[in-house]
Amino acid sequence: MTQPRTRIQQKNITTILDAALEVFSQYGYRGSTLDQIALASGLSKPNLLYYFPSKDAIHIALLSSLMDTWLDPLRAMDSKGDPKQEILSYMHRKLEMSRDYPRESRLFANEIIQGAPRIKETINGELKELVDAKAKVIQNWISEGKIANVNPHHLIFSIWSLTQHYADFDVQVRSVLAGKEDDPYPEAKAYLDLLFTKLLTP
Repeated sequence: MTQPRTRIQQKNITTILDAALEVFSQYGYRGSTLDQIALASGLSKPNLLYYFPSKDAIHIALLSSLMDTWLDPLRAMDSKGDPKQEILSYMHRKLEMSRDYPRESRLFANEIIQGAPRIKETINGELKELVDAKAKVIQNWISEGKIANVNPHHLIFSIWSLTQHYADFDVQVRSVLAGKEDDPYPEAKAYLDLLFTKLLTP
């Protein structure tokens, strides 16, 4: 039987994962090293290796914990709700994630760009199944004439790209808007509300 972790052990694991998230989101998987993660965590490399045997193990632990967070906003789309409001609310949740979890967004984006070698099974399984199920919900709303005739899968892809851009390209967004908007998210929300409202109106 596995012994439960002590409070110190759990604290160290949390510290390591937070440091790794900072390093991976900044340098990508290939550009990151155990030495960088150890330095960022304030722990020695041997201490780090006590908890995680490799850089890959840390990366997988981060991605595994991230997947539920990443899928929850789409899971919350209610087939019994108002179609337009449900889609807009999903977009709002994704935009809020970009604002509140920019490092996680960049970690996920880097993994996908590399071909998703560590989460391909989840992408092909749980994520695809969820997207397909919600696409059917959207298609039913279209068939009932409640929203415009749009491609459900590409609608979801558009929400991903138009919200995650604000996390993955934060430096570019803030540089372009310098002197205009200290916080891009309120205007982004208003713009995306208008865009998707017009798109979804029959």
